[in-house]
Amino acid sequence: MASSPAQSGAPPERCDLAIVGGGIVGLAVAREMLARNPQASVCVLERESEIGTHQTGHNSGVIHAGVYYVPGSLKARLCVEGAREMYEYCDRRAIPVERCGKVIVATDPTELARLDELERRGMANGVPGLRRIDAGGIEELEPHARGIAGLHSPGTGIADFPAVARAYAEDVREAGGSLSTSCEVQGVDQAGRALRLTHSQGSTEAGHALFCAGAWADRLAVAAGADPDPRIVPFRGAYLRLAPARRHLVRSLIYPVPDPSLPFLGVHLTKHIDGDVLIGPTALMAAARDAYRLTKVRRQDVIDTLRWPGTWRMLAKWWSTGVTELRHAALRSAFVRAASRYVPELETGDVEPAFAGVRAQALGRDGRLVDDFVFSHTERALHVRNAPSPAATSSLAIARHIADEAQRAFA
Repeated sequence: MASSPAQSGAPPERCDLAIVGGGIVGLAVAREMLARNPQASVCVLERESEIGTHQTGHNSGVIHAGVYYVPGSLKARLCVEGAREMYEYCDRRAIPVERCGKVIVATDPTELARLDELERRGMANGVPGLRRIDAGGIEELEPHARGIAGLHSPGTGIADFPAVARAYAEDVREAGGSLSTSCEVQGVDQAGRALRLTHSQGSTEAGHALFCAGAWADRLAVAAGADPDPRIVPFRGAYLRLAPARRHLVRSLIYPVPDPSLPFLGVHLTKHIDGDVLIGPTALMAAARDAYRLTKVRRQDVIDTLRWPGTWRMLAKWWSTGVTELRHAALRSAFVRAASRYVPELETGDVEPAFAGVRAQALGRDGRLVDDFVFSHTERALHVRNAPSPAATSSLAIARHIADEAQRAFA
């Protein structure tokens, strides 16, 4: 799912601004900063050999409309703005995109109050075209889905986010910026009126830095002098795909009514831009920040997770949810059964393994799963501390927000 290699050069010895992280958010930020400061020397330092290797290249490709997020939150504002801009950008750059719509399905009367709350949030956030539908409306939109009530979001869609990241990288290069891959930043030190970024190819002295490091955001923030709270705890999300002969069961995107106290949306069915229909994801704490294989373990990642007080507080509160996720990860039949609540024709034999992604989820010391975008400042630097979904949808709007913050902080 990762993007193809971008043109990459050696990292500069000095630059005005360094962007750490070549995912979709980091590249959008570099693009925005160059648009505002065309004379500045801007470099992007990416740890992997390709851009968009992690969350950008391992997701369902959904352009979210802004239904779920608390009104007034950064996610709510930046998702609605970002979705509109994402469609415009994809159309302008001829990147595959489709406004296929989404149906959120309630299957039980106990879910109706939560559906009411989602409708309230969506309306408050200005989600375009959002409407309440009954059982007949669900079947009209998704003939194989069943429920007692639902929400239809016609503005939700799908896109090729790795292609978007490649286009952002082209924009950066065309604006005079540079991109260096295989360049893992390992240390951050003050160097007079600059920062010295030590990396796997030496070091770069930057007047300022913007850290968009995803799963490694907390470590680099702490290295630069930031508070260790929140900590990144990786959650592995595995997907299944429908066999081609069964893709007709899903026309667009079908989601359950989620638990509003969790930043996860539950097992859903999503049409993918390449034609696949995905089921998932699971949400299982991972033993590595890049655990695309279930068996991958990184000792330091495990230690960091287990030493964080918030991990144990979270587990104490959400242990029953964790047991359910373990069952979904271990038993394909249980995974499919969760989706068959709203698409009853689904059977275990209809699916096959697809891919897995890792969500870089910020977790507070108090055990709270952080459910908004979070940014922090250190000397001459700004850090993106939490930017899971809908960060890809919101990337252009996030970039504008970060650029505004940087202008205020670095003035």
